Amino acid sequence: MRVIAGKAKSRKLRSVPGPGTRPITDRAKSALFSILGEDMQDATFLDLFAGTGQVGIEALSRGAAHAVFVEQGEAALRTIHQNLSLTGLQAEADVRKADVFQYLGRPTAAFDFIYVAPPQYRGLWKQTLTLLDRQTEWLAEDGWIIVQIHPVEFEELPLENLTLFDQRQYGSVMLCFYARPVASEALN
Repeated sequence: MRVIAGKAKSRKLRSVPGPGTRPITDRAKSALFSILGEDMQDATFLDLFAGTGQVGIEALSRGAAHAVFVEQGEAALRTIHQNLSLTGLQAEADVRKADVFQYLGRPTAAFDFIYVAPPQYRGLWKQTLTLLDRQTEWLAEDGWIIVQIHPVEFEELPLENLTLFDQRQYGSVMLCFYARPVASEALN
């Protein structure tokens, strides 16, 4: 596991000891950041269920102005801090020890990108996305929510304020991209 590009390129990252986290593959992470491209410059990034922190760290390495990592596991929190130290990206990072659902219960400033990668097969991605759909103040007007799941977990959700606009699969990793729907007036 490593940083693929940017100011911390090629730095090796630590894994969370034991089972319980499922880091994104380099292939899927590389594809994700190719999609995000230049939009990462000066962006704000929220990494929910952060695990090793590697997705938020990649965002910082590629030019994001600030990243918030939300994680509640002690081993994962230690790993995020170690990985931020290894990459020298601590100044742009804010690591929060919190349950994601409690964290999302507080008001905040909007983020350009929200990354959701919870433990598999528990439906936590659906709960998180449904909550973010009700609390759109978390997402910048033109922001994106990216959900990382195993393909067998995917199902359409009845969302009111967000829409699925893209979906990509890289082996056992599926990335689902959500945003606010384009206003019908903008289409005319």
